[in-house]
Amino acid sequence: MYLMLQPFLCSHHIKMGRDTFFNLLSDNRLLVRKRRRKVNTTQSHHWLKKYPNLTRDWKPCKPKQLWVADITYVPIHNDFLYLSLITDAYSHKIVGYNIAKSLAAVNALQALQMAIKLEGAPAELIHHSDRGIQYCSTDYVDTLKEKEIRISMCENGDPLENPIAERINGIIKNEYLNHYTMNSINEAMEHVAKIVEIYNSQRPHYSINLLTPDIVHKLELTVNRTWSKTKTTNIVNQYQD
Repeated sequence: MYLMLQPFLCSHHIKMGRDTFFNLLSDNRLLVRKRRRKVNTTQSHHWLKKYPNLTRDWKPCKPKQLWVADITYVPIHNDFLYLSLITDAYSHKIVGYNIAKSLAAVNALQALQMAIKLEGAPAELIHHSDRGIQYCSTDYVDTLKEKEIRISMCENGDPLENPIAERINGIIKNEYLNHYTMNSINEAMEHVAKIVEIYNSQRPHYSINLLTPDIVHKLELTVNRTWSKTKTTNIVNQYQD
């Protein structure tokens, strides 16, 4: 938000550092507040085959090398819905999603099928998830194998083994979903579609040089934190043109 407001601040001759801006939001109660509520979405105690973690000590160096998958809950009128997300780990773009009334494997599979339909199955692509029964199910695993997508899973049930997926869950819920009142799954579907579009096309990330997921993903940019603001701005302008 601080970056996106720079043109407005400059045009009004307002000089304000990031910390001052943060304090201003805090004083006016405009910071995102996390809701302390926990719903278990992972059932890893099952007999289905589990796969090793292929991402340990390895990180993607460009988009379309690693997809991370996870499921989170969405509060709705004294009940819960379950949101399945597939995210490109490098660009942070959400490439597949599905929201449903249950944790049935078919719902997670629909998110995967959306990702495959939109992105195909790039060579050497890895799909990384927890060991939840949805991701170990026969249909899900068969779909990955059919597309020759390599299967990787967390080994110790530690969220740090799938940090990007956990981070995206938090952003989607705390910055977007928690600010909507939803009374039906149809309303939730409409909101989620809009939220994913806004997240992909408008929200910059520090980890990708304050660019948006769409820009990094579509241009297959190699990004690092040492880029200057001028270079970042030039890329944004080139993409928009």
